[in-house]
Amino acid sequence: MSNPGMSNPCVGCGACCAAFRVDFHPAELAGGAFAWEAGVPPEMTVPVTARLVRMAGTDASPPRCVALLGEVGVAVACRIYAARPSPCREFDIEHAACARARKRHGLPPLAERG
Repeated sequence: MSNPGMSNPCVGCGACCAAFRVDFHPAELAGGAFAWEAGVPPEMTVPVTARLVRMAGTDASPPRCVALLGEVGVAVACRIYAARPSPCREFDIEHAACARARKRHGLPPLAERG
């Protein structure tokens, strides 16, 4: 399990991993043309269409990505961090979606933290 350094607030949060659906192109799967590192393990995904797969668990109620380890808001890690799909790579902690995800889990927006 490889995660960014402890200066990254995401390692103590993980709210986005337990708030949103994560859909991406199958080319990001292991062995795919656009995969980072080893690519997303296919067994951690569910097919949506011929051109779309979804991280397992992200369409559950409540959502929780199958790759998320730990307790949201306390300490988390991603089992496939180096090979995570593009929506996860592109998620920005300064975007309003981060604040919405944190709110769903009773956490303050990062901007309010001292």
